[in-house]
Amino acid sequence: MPVLGIGLHVLVALFFAVHAVRSRQQMYWLMILFAFPLLGSVVYFFGIYLPASRLQRNAGKAVAGAAQLLDPTRELRAARAAFDFTPTAQHRMRLADALLQSGEAIEAAETYEACLDGPFASDPEIRLGAARANLACGRNAEALAHLQTIRRADAGFRAEQVGLLLARAHAGLGDDAAARAEFEATVDRFGSFEAKAEFAIWAAGARQYQLAHRLQNELQSTMDHWNRHTHAMNLPLVHRLEAAFASVPAQQGTAT
Repeated sequence: MPVLGIGLHVLVALFFAVHAVRSRQQMYWLMILFAFPLLGSVVYFFGIYLPASRLQRNAGKAVAGAAQLLDPTRELRAARAAFDFTPTAQHRMRLADALLQSGEAIEAAETYEACLDGPFASDPEIRLGAARANLACGRNAEALAHLQTIRRADAGFRAEQVGLLLARAHAGLGDDAAARAEFEATVDRFGSFEAKAEFAIWAAGARQYQLAHRLQNELQSTMDHWNRHTHAMNLPLVHRLEAAFASVPAQQGTAT
């Protein structure tokens, strides 16, 4: 058993040594790895290997984001080609998601509905996608029906997202009381920046200016503590927030 243990340590050290050579690390790492197989491997893993792996993942996300900017229809074309070649349920779901991401909300809604007409009829992820797509193309009643089905089946499934989409669906149907109740319940439960921002955007559009200004102050207090990375991640939502408040009077209105 001790011989087996020593052999395993050497194999691990050899693995990291190969990584060190391929990634052009300083050569003293080879001495550390083979002079102290166990301790050297642990130090190399946390000091070099793990950070490098995270960097590669982040770089991959950055490359994917850049590719999306340079060729925004690439995923949609690939999804269509995959579905045309092999029209499986999985490829249909991929196509529906790509359509929605590309702004083709009507076709996305129809594709999601087709996904639900089969063995994945009870899949909450697909139903949530159908709700989002229907909401995006103004089919608020259909979106509301999907979201209520999700909540009845599993009240804990993506509760924050479902709550915000329910609020928006109610608002789209002109039921401001139900919309406000959903927004308030979601903000009280989760208190996230996204929930408050969506609530504020709705309040500004519904001319509930006192509420809108209160939420705006809370959001600004949060944004004052953001770093550059956090701000960049939330930039699309911040832009929507700014657009919603562009026509809001500086003074508080009478609505509450």
